[in-house]
Amino acid sequence: MARSSTKRDYYEVLGVSRTCSDDDIKKSYRRLALQYHPDRNKAPEATERFKEATEAYQILSDADKRSMYDRYGHSAFDRGQGVGSVDFSNFVGLSIED
Repeated sequence: MARSSTKRDYYEVLGVSRTCSDDDIKKSYRRLALQYHPDRNKAPEATERFKEATEAYQILSDADKRSMYDRYGHSAFDRGQGVGSVDFSNFVGLSIED
């Protein structure tokens, strides 16, 4: 499984196991969202932690995205680096006969 070295594991971010239920993901996200919401927590790192938890929740709460993440890690969602992505800019101006 490929992982971006700059992002933490989404399961680690939410403090849940890889085999946790959807309900566990939801409960953990809600707890973290309340703890780190910028309107409630003025600590310098709170906004970043809130964004990180929200990003993790958006992926892990969706069954299809969670499956992709489990298989490919962050690279499944990195722009231009995801599974099945093709950079068509290399093909501009080429004809089929070339």
